[in-house]
Amino acid sequence: MSSTSQAPATAGATAWQAAQQQLREAAELIGLEQHIYEKLRHPKRIVTVSVPTWMDDGTLQVFTGHRVQHNSDRGPSKGGIRYHPQVDLDEVKALAMWMTWKCAVIGMPYGGAKGGVACDPKAMSLRELERMTRRYAFEIADIIGPDKDIPAPDVYTNPQVMAWIMDTYSMKSGYSVPSVVTGKPLAVGGSEGREEATGRGCVFVTLAAMEKLNMPVEGARVAVEGFGNAASVVAALMQEAGAKVIGVSDSRDAIYNEQGLDIPEVRRAKAREQTVAAYPEAQQIKHAELLELECDVLIPAALEGVLTQDNAPRVRARLIAEVANGPTTPDADQIFKDRGIPVIPDILANAGGVTVSYFEWVQGLDQYFWTETAVNSRLQEFMVKALEAVWAEHLRLELTLRQAATALAVKRVAEAIRVRGIYP
Repeated sequence: MSSTSQAPATAGATAWQAAQQQLREAAELIGLEQHIYEKLRHPKRIVTVSVPTWMDDGTLQVFTGHRVQHNSDRGPSKGGIRYHPQVDLDEVKALAMWMTWKCAVIGMPYGGAKGGVACDPKAMSLRELERMTRRYAFEIADIIGPDKDIPAPDVYTNPQVMAWIMDTYSMKSGYSVPSVVTGKPLAVGGSEGREEATGRGCVFVTLAAMEKLNMPVEGARVAVEGFGNAASVVAALMQEAGAKVIGVSDSRDAIYNEQGLDIPEVRRAKAREQTVAAYPEAQQIKHAELLELECDVLIPAALEGVLTQDNAPRVRARLIAEVANGPTTPDADQIFKDRGIPVIPDILANAGGVTVSYFEWVQGLDQYFWTETAVNSRLQEFMVKALEAVWAEHLRLELTLRQAATALAVKRVAEAIRVRGIYP
């Protein structure tokens, strides 16, 4: 592949610049043809919409929403929708590209997409969220669908939001279309095991990687940055596996106990007081300190860009598993490589959600639903198989796990492009 004029990403780079750099490096590693590289570095479709919403006080607020479809060469595009004040187009483009690689590395017959609305969902009532969601769904309805683009939950969205999107799309279609979204409530075609899938999938690959690194699980010290749905599941399941979770955080506070936290009790305290700091058997620490705790496994599970060239030299983990999307900047990645700290990249570590979303989509199309045991068993099979493929590429080409995963994913998408060709 010939060189490009794109500037390298830095510690202050946007998520989109980081995603572009990762693609460029993978393309160079596998000798990707220039025309395929050019196609992959541009999203297939970008839609930005106004989302006028009546607020409870009678005023009208206009939010900005996005839906980006990065690629659909392997199948319909797939990706979550997030509600967050910091949502912007660059972030959504990067997340859509990462979804393409995530689907490919796991082996899903999907391309990547992502959506988001710039809003503060914590400051909105349930009715305001419903009105905003339905208007956003209506605005993007022409470009989503079971055979086009299938949304799912992401940051600050949940099964209820997916139900509203499904219902809005169905009203526009004139009949019920449950497979337009995944991550739905069970009552309208959701899948058993979907709510815990992202966290459970991360645990499956983390335990498999620890085995390869000869790291005992029993007593292993784990720090989890975040305590949302995926992060709290990871913490609980790692504790069940025998590890000692010594630190967790939420958007407000971070807590630490060298002897280990009682995760079910932390969950109850968080539910009661809306902060992990309500758990009494721990000391409060700064968010930045949690990332630098001496531990065996660090699991960043909140937002992107938290591991940078500034704090990477002080990270004291032996293994990092990314539940969040893009938590490690390219500069931090290089530092971890130089320090010999393996990083299980987000496109592998947090792919459990899209994997069970695929299961939900298949179940919905078949109208035949699986047990939770079957879902979890198949999830483990997919996740461990993907880790084995990435690990083999990592050893064969002497790459980091991120480079290996991205190279493998790009290779698979590129093959689909070669077979299909470029229209016209």
